[in-house]
Parts: sequence; C-alpha cells; structure tokens
Amino acid sequence: MTDAIVTEGVRKRYGDKAALDGLDLTVGRGTVHGVLGPNGAGKTTAVRVMATLLRADEGRVVVAGHDVRTAPGEVRRRIGLLGQHAALDEELGGRQNLEMFGRLHHLGARGAGVRADELLARFGLADTGRKAVKAYSGGMRRRLDLAASLITDPEVLFLDEPTTGLDPRGRAEVWAAVRSLVGGGTTVLLTTQYLEEADQLADRISLVDRGRVAADGTPDQLKARLGGDRIDVIVRDAAQLPRVADLLPSGAVVDADRRLVSAPVKDRMGALTDVVRALQETGIEAEDVALRRPTLDEVFLRLTEVRV
Repeated sequence: MTDAIVTEGVRKRYGDKAALDGLDLTVGRGTVHGVLGPNGAGKTTAVRVMATLLRADEGRVVVAGHDVRTAPGEVRRRIGLLGQHAALDEELGGRQNLEMFGRLHHLGARGAGVRADELLARFGLADTGRKAVKAYSGGMRRRLDLAASLITDPEVLFLDEPTTGLDPRGRAEVWAAVRSLVGGGTTVLLTTQYLEEADQLADRISLVDRGRVAADGTPDQLKARLGGDRIDVIVRDAAQLPRVADLLPSGAVVDADRRLVSAPVKDRMGALTDVVRALQETGIEAEDVALRRPTLDEVFLRLTEVRV
C-alpha cells in the first residue's frame, strides 16, 4: 500500500469533551506529514491512538499496513515515538542510553552496542558517546532522544512537538536529523505548534481544529487558500495606518503594534506600482513596501478561527 497511516472517522471522548471528533487523515509513505492545531485541538490524542497507547471510541486506524485495534503488536514493531519530553537517563552517557534501549528491545549486548554506535554516528554524536547526558545541550539531547526512538529502525516515526523549548540552533539540529530520516525512507508524522517548522519540513500539512481536520494540503496549497499574494506596508507614523488601509485593496488588515497594513492582491506588480504611487501622492511616508506569499501563521489563524 502507498499510505503509511490512514485514519477514518476516529472519535475519542473524555467525559463530555470530544478530543477527536471524526478525524480523517492519510499519510503517504516516505514523507513528512505535519499536524498543526491550537492547544486542545486533539493532536497528541491522535498520536497516542495511532501509536496504540490509547484506544479510540470509534473509527478505523491503520499504521504501516496493520490495524491498531486488531493487530497492535504488529503496529508497535513498526513504529517509533518521540514525545514532548526526553526519556533519557541523565547520569548515563549517550552510548549507554542507546545500549539500554537496545537491550530493552531484545537486541542482545553485542547488537545493542553496534546499533548504538550506528545511531551516534548518524546523528553527529559519536564524539559525545561517553559524556553524561546531563552535560548535553538541548539540541544534543533531542538528537539523542530521536536516535533512541530509532533503535528498531521503524517504518513510521511519530514526533510529538519534538523541538519544544529548544533555541534556534537546537531546532535546526533536529530539523536536519528529521530530513536525513526521510531521505532514508522513514515516514514521519510531526505535530508542532511552530508554523515555521511545518513549513520547513512537511510535504503535506493537516490543520486540526476541535478534533477533526479543518484543511489539508501542501504548504503552498494551504497558503493559496488565502488568495495568493499579499502586499505589506510599514509606515513611520502609526496615525497614518487608517489612511493606508483605505489605499490598499479590500481585505486590508491593520497591525498597529508593527505599524503594518497588509492586504491580498491579484496583480503583483500592478498592485505594487499603484500602492507606491498612492503613497507618494498622499504624502504618506513608508518605511517598507513589500510583496509576499501568505504565511502558514495566517492560514492557521484563518482556518482554525483563532483570534489574537
């Protein structure tokens, strides 16, 4: 089959609250599929159901060709899971941690050692194998945690907000590691609240809201749903924002804190020329005028009806 994960009509309730309310999701093999949504949208619950850690009330879930309800053991043998919190022993070295995970997966002493060395080299940690994990940087810890989730070389890897709390360098290190995994054929399902992360890594994205998929597509397809290009005008004097909004095409949005007015446009160059001319004729001083594509942040806010 060409799909690594298929969920159909999945529902899960906690008392009166519907965590999942008819979740339909398809993830192609050998891809990174991003799952985005506000807090409480059902992202982590969905991962727990797909990883056999939680039983759905209704619906069908197939992972790596096996039904999670009727063949959970077959699913577990084919998946890896990296949660939001590291599962490492702080006192042990990186190699010792990986050897421990290998022994827990019945690789045997020699097999666990060989696999540990392979993964340390793969994630750029070979020279830190004996250093205690408590001395690792945030990015190094996360890379080691990612390595631990790959002890059994899974077909499908679930990453639940893998870069939460990391600085930009640490996030970049994890992103590079994820790209290398997919290059090797692993399917990755990524939940994240970082829109840039999904834009950088995901082949397709599902926006989840209130326990169901509100929109699905490639990053470019989702951005196109907001009407193509936008023009941004940043003014020196915030008092001029209403006048600028009147000069721009309909649908202009004002961000007073950034002294910014943004509006959708159809004719890129024509709109840019018209706006610059109108600013000059009205004497409004702009710090910047720029054309751009919509961001995933804007798609996220529009389609999940989040208000800031």
